[in-house]
Amino acid sequence: MNNNHPDVAVVVPVRNETGNIAPLVAEIAAALQGQWPFEIVYVNDGSTDGTEAELQRLMALYPYLRRVRHKQSCGQSAAVRSGVTAARAPIVVTIDGDGQNDPAFIPAMLRTLEAGSPAMGMVAGQRTGRKGKFKSFQSRIANAVRGAVLRDGTRDTGCGLKAFRRDIFLSLPYFDGLHRFLPALVKRDGFTIGYVDVIDRSRHTGVSNYGLWDRLWVGILDLAGVWWLIRRKKRVPEIVES
Repeated sequence: MNNNHPDVAVVVPVRNETGNIAPLVAEIAAALQGQWPFEIVYVNDGSTDGTEAELQRLMALYPYLRRVRHKQSCGQSAAVRSGVTAARAPIVVTIDGDGQNDPAFIPAMLRTLEAGSPAMGMVAGQRTGRKGKFKSFQSRIANAVRGAVLRDGTRDTGCGLKAFRRDIFLSLPYFDGLHRFLPALVKRDGFTIGYVDVIDRSRHTGVSNYGLWDRLWVGILDLAGVWWLIRRKKRVPEIVES
């Protein structure tokens, strides 16, 4: 495998996830080895536990593992963007760092994206069997509101498992909260969205570091902003003579 020219980059944003790193790295590698040349790009979003030491230990063992480090926590959207920017592959997969997303679904997402290209710009995971009744209820409400406003056809935009072309992602308007609106924004730019049902799991260890209530009101403001962006989208003129 040529680690300098991978076909796929798996971006994993983490904050204080020491115990979840090694198991997830092993699962990602098992899902991709022998199928696609790949790299795994961890983004250490200002962790204060042993996350950095664990990443350093694992990078010494696995040449396909890289990391980007934030001096302080900047949030999940910033971490995802840092990872995508650092990625060397044209295709990027994002996955949550807590182990709740199963990497075994990555190959199906990549095959769906390949089959639908170039019109398909993204494949989004759609969680089934979510763990935690309260989180599942809140997610259903949030997705219902978002779907009614944006009409992006996505049942579960909060799933961390997504596959997309790196150039499409980097062309999107960046703002805090971007990762929750990727399907709507990719669709806004004229691409189709594919979907793969994925199984939601319990996290390996630890507790959630990106809270539910602390992003509720910000999410409402973000929703209004994304609605405005979609409404203001203009067709790029087709130049026939200059």
